[in-house]
Amino acid sequence: MEASNEAAKVRTYGNFRRPESPGIGPLGTIGTGVVFAGILGLIVLMTLHQLMVAAVWTILVVIVLSLMIVKDSHGRSGLQRLANRIGWRRTKSRRQHVYRSGVLGRTGWGTFQLPGLLAQTKLTEHHDSYNRPFAVLETPSVGHFSVVIGCEPDGASLVDQHQIDSWVAAWGDWLAALGHELGVVAAAVTVETAPDTGARLRREVTGRIDPNAPELAKTMLGQVMDNYPVGSAQVRAWVSLTFNGRTYAGKKRNADDVARDLAARLPGLTQTLAATGAGPARPVDAQTLCEIVRVAYDPAAAALIDDVHAGGHAPNLSWTDVGPTATETGWDYYRHDGAFSRTWEMTSAPRGEVFSSVLTRLLSPHGEVDRKRVTIIYRPLDSAKAARTVETDKRNADFRIGSSNRPSARAVTSARSAASTAAEEAKGAGLVDFGILITATVTDSDRMPDARAAIDNLAATARLVIRPVYGSQDTAFAACLPLGLVLQSHLRIPVEIRDAM
Repeated sequence: MEASNEAAKVRTYGNFRRPESPGIGPLGTIGTGVVFAGILGLIVLMTLHQLMVAAVWTILVVIVLSLMIVKDSHGRSGLQRLANRIGWRRTKSRRQHVYRSGVLGRTGWGTFQLPGLLAQTKLTEHHDSYNRPFAVLETPSVGHFSVVIGCEPDGASLVDQHQIDSWVAAWGDWLAALGHELGVVAAAVTVETAPDTGARLRREVTGRIDPNAPELAKTMLGQVMDNYPVGSAQVRAWVSLTFNGRTYAGKKRNADDVARDLAARLPGLTQTLAATGAGPARPVDAQTLCEIVRVAYDPAAAALIDDVHAGGHAPNLSWTDVGPTATETGWDYYRHDGAFSRTWEMTSAPRGEVFSSVLTRLLSPHGEVDRKRVTIIYRPLDSAKAARTVETDKRNADFRIGSSNRPSARAVTSARSAASTAAEEAKGAGLVDFGILITATVTDSDRMPDARAAIDNLAATARLVIRPVYGSQDTAFAACLPLGLVLQSHLRIPVEIRDAM
């Protein structure tokens, strides 16, 4: 009886919902506009007795509507896939998928500038009100400033369920509070698993060995240092916050102005973050951030950097030296220095109810993947925008039911979900858009099929529907790093138009 009561107390989570645009059936707003424009054009041509032109016009409208209606299992229409293919062909014809830096590159002589969206970024270091150094990454093209917080999660092993529920609730409150933080554009959580080089263990043990200890104890510790790192993994986590560089009055701020503002706000953000189970949270300084990016693009550098730290020194890296020497972007892969990576994106959140441990296996180390990086991107909505979003979504869902005499079960379920979301928002709950990127890196191209199969299996255990980021692997790789890139701000087509399509 006690076991059944304990099982009944386990909390579940869900009601993940993607807002839908109003329109006729699956057409959406733009598709409905194309239908009315096609009918109006057909009427005009028939009135002018242009029968051949009217026939061609009808065929064109039908083709466009077919491209917009027919969608694959990931919800992408034929028009989106066609635009993706055209963009990739254009990139290859301009040789923009190949990058070279260093002495033989086109960057500043002898520098290793980061490629793609990170090429124009600038890194500066400042101190918060606790006198802790923190790095500020500026993206001038969109006016964003990012700060990274390093975490040491406690983990859920041997932890009571009520404590896990408290952590999840605190994390939800922390995300909801970001909607009230001035200038917050997005937040991201990055969890990286990689092989442990053993340098940290060797440094810790070597520094604590008593020279007068028995030889047997010294021999045993030496064997531990040699054998323990074999097959072990290193798990690291970061939280990145991205802020808008403009004030409400539209005045543009520089890095120093933003840093002075963040210096007073970071202590509160890190203190509340520690209550979510993230463990000790500290801002990441510029040197550490350079090491993170350097190792991401060249995994072989991890052992060298650990050896330098083991010797009691810090590698002297600058932001202009952390980029790769050479990269090549393929349709479904990304080659950077001596490694090969592939990045997936989430196309559908878990349906139904899930437990708090739904992402455990996805975030855990895997033997077939040398370096795995999972980034969950959040875009908190402020109170005003959240209210408009949920009310609009509820009206659209009700419109889909009212426009049909026999609404489908999916439409009825969607309307109930929209009503539930609107009711929760009206009670004070926050609204957050989120997405997931997964990057798998291997040092041998022959191992990529095994890594791909491993990620597909891990995503299935998390009940996620994922697809490779075709044609944009380099951009997705950069977005998966803990640097606070907001891809929606770099799109040429506004997000509203893309959603309506």
